[in-house]
Amino acid sequence: MKKIVLSLVILAFTVFTSADVYAQKFKKLDKSPMDAASYPSSYKKSDKLVKVIYSRPQLKGRDLSKLIPEGKVWRTGANEAVEITFYKDVVFGGKKVKAGMYTLFTIPSEKEWTVILSNHKNVWGAYFYKEEKDVVRVKAKVSKSENSVEAFSIVFEGEGNNTTMYMGWGTTVVAVPVKG
Repeated sequence: MKKIVLSLVILAFTVFTSADVYAQKFKKLDKSPMDAASYPSSYKKSDKLVKVIYSRPQLKGRDLSKLIPEGKVWRTGANEAVEITFYKDVVFGGKKVKAGMYTLFTIPSEKEWTVILSNHKNVWGAYFYKEEKDVVRVKAKVSKSENSVEAFSIVFEGEGNNTTMYMGWGTTVVAVPVKG
């Protein structure tokens, strides 16, 4: 009987101890969660033209002008700088761009934003932005939306090989045409 009790105690100790050893400590949801947008957006279609991976900061009652540095390079979202991948050669905002992965930065202003594609990859924010790594700079007009967007968002809308990338936050909307 002593052997059975001892065996059960050892077994119980082993099970509970090993469960603690292998327990994972997962992080809580990021305050500015990562998201992706692509064109075409259908998961059934494998021939993508463009895909963007970005993080989505939220207004939380704050003024957009305090969150986006007007006239200064912005990472265009939160956390890591935005990654944009073109799966084909494209015309981005009127300028030719080769297929590949780039980092997307912006320089916001009241009436237009400068949208930058850079070869400087794996960058946290815009702290280490280097102008000499720019591939293309295009101007994009700013428009105002009637509805406010709480979390910074990027979406594509279009037909065939022509789409427009919309970036929106608060009532600010910026559009850049992309042609495949």
